Amino acid sequence: MKLWEDAGSALQKLRSKRPLIHHITNFVTMTDCANATLAVGASPTMTNAVEEVEEMAAAADALLLNMGTLQHWTVDAMLLAGKAAEKAGIPIILDPVGAGGTAYRTESVLRVIQNIPVTIIRGNLSEIICLAYKKSGVNPGVDNHEKTTVDISLITRIAQLLGTTVVITGAADAVSDGTHSVVLGNGCPMLTYVTGTGCMTTSLIASFAAVTDPFTAAAAGTSVMAIAGEQALADGGNAGPGSFHQLLFNSIYQFKADSFHLYGKVLIENGTK
Repeated sequence: MKLWEDAGSALQKLRSKRPLIHHITNFVTMTDCANATLAVGASPTMTNAVEEVEEMAAAADALLLNMGTLQHWTVDAMLLAGKAAEKAGIPIILDPVGAGGTAYRTESVLRVIQNIPVTIIRGNLSEIICLAYKKSGVNPGVDNHEKTTVDISLITRIAQLLGTTVVITGAADAVSDGTHSVVLGNGCPMLTYVTGTGCMTTSLIASFAAVTDPFTAAAAGTSVMAIAGEQALADGGNAGPGSFHQLLFNSIYQFKADSFHLYGKVLIENGTK
């Protein structure tokens, strides 16, 4: 299908170009995000000092903002970097970790999306609903235990409300730009036993966003993580989270352009199964 053709072409372009992805990200998962970015073929920088984020963002090919370990100065850094990225014309990818959990966190995320033209937002269902409907107190933690498959009409409506490309990851992953929407069917339960797989997925999305359109980048980055998880499990990752974690990076590194066609699963596209 065309989606997988576009994703495969984007992967080849990514590995040829090796785009620079500037992260202002979660301290808990920073190393894994850098390694996932390297494994897929891009180059990470993790600069977060307010004194230099504008310069770094202007030199990058994509900017990733992750709200995980939230501090007042990280929000300031995100706003400065976001304005520099906007001026430079590079994509901005947001991971609203824990949005809805506290009033401060929710207000901080909303401040970012109200002041910066975010290209792609990736989160779990409760985080994304929080942003779309500006509700706080609906997500007490950052781990995704949502078992409900996202209705394609819901993610389409949310993308329209937010005016950007949206990814909801969970039992099934869904992507929409408000016009084109898909529900994807790859992944494995072991991904929920390793902290940071959501953050790493956002890093993969940002890597693709540096070389292709937002919808393709969102679907490709999400699918690389989900398919790599399946392959890591099959290669021996079922022994436990430690083995799975190690094998996951190998699977991302070994991912090929035709892996999308061979393993990618689209459950629903624009409302059609």
